Amino acid sequence: MRPNSLGKHGIAAIVVWALLVLGFALGVRHGLLENGVLPRDCSLVEAQGALCTFKTALVQSFLHQRIGWFSLACGALAFALGCRRFAWAGWLSGLAGLVFYSYDPAAVGALLSLLVLARPHQQDGQGERQAGQQPADGLGVRRLG
Repeated sequence: MRPNSLGKHGIAAIVVWALLVLGFALGVRHGLLENGVLPRDCSLVEAQGALCTFKTALVQSFLHQRIGWFSLACGALAFALGCRRFAWAGWLSGLAGLVFYSYDPAAVGALLSLLVLARPHQQDGQGERQAGQQPADGLGVRRLG
């Protein structure tokens, strides 16, 4: 059986990216949004600009828990298909969703994605089993008789 390759660089990448996304999301939420740095009323003509565009996009991302549902969709696809790209999108958007008021769907999406990211990485699209092997061969299970 092949050992899990997370020890080499996989777990470090997951943790580093998680800390970066969480730091950025917390900085945006507490430093910009809740601290009043972004314009309060973007409907005024003189308030239109890059900050209003950023604020509108930010608010739209967590309105109706959109970022959480995105994370859940990516996590479900990653779990069903075993796709690490969907898993990364689900993991990072799930962490941001936890900060930006989308707790329930973001938590499930992030955990489904993390299950995929924690699996041993399969190189070149090949599984761990060689042709002719049975699933129980890698578990050390012997047949009776």
